Amino acid sequence: MSKRSASSARGVRAAKKDGRKEVTFDTVREMGLALPDVDEGTVYGSPALKVRGKMFACLAVHRSAEPDTLAVRIDFDQREELMAADPDTYYLTDHYVNYPAMLVRLTRVHPDALRDLLLMAWHFVSTSGKRRGGQPKRKSRASRTGSTSSKAVFWPNEASFFR
Repeated sequence: MSKRSASSARGVRAAKKDGRKEVTFDTVREMGLALPDVDEGTVYGSPALKVRGKMFACLAVHRSAEPDTLAVRIDFDQREELMAADPDTYYLTDHYVNYPAMLVRLTRVHPDALRDLLLMAWHFVSTSGKRRGGQPKRKSRASRTGSTSSKAVFWPNEASFFR
């Protein structure tokens, strides 16, 4: 098969039944890079989008994920809502259950829903490190105990614990 006919075959595959273009990571990349402070990078060798160095979307690399799956970081409550509303598009595997993340079947997601999802993930990650409600940052253990040593604080009977 020539290069031209191979690309034509991909072009045919890229059109869905309703005339929409198939969503790929290139689509995700284009939408994600339009958001503020977003850079492209990798996570475990997989393409990823990061906001100020923190990953908010990447191709899922864990073997439990289906092919053509996007992993997005998202609040647990939002995740439950989306999965209940459209379980054919959004799903989890046991590996991702305890993480604020959700898996998205790129072959099923509508581009408008993907745009909204990326914005939710971007917002979740970009605000996750900030203190809400003017709460002061918690002091480190060393400053709370008055210790000036840079050594880690160990349990009092550390020697007996490892026997």
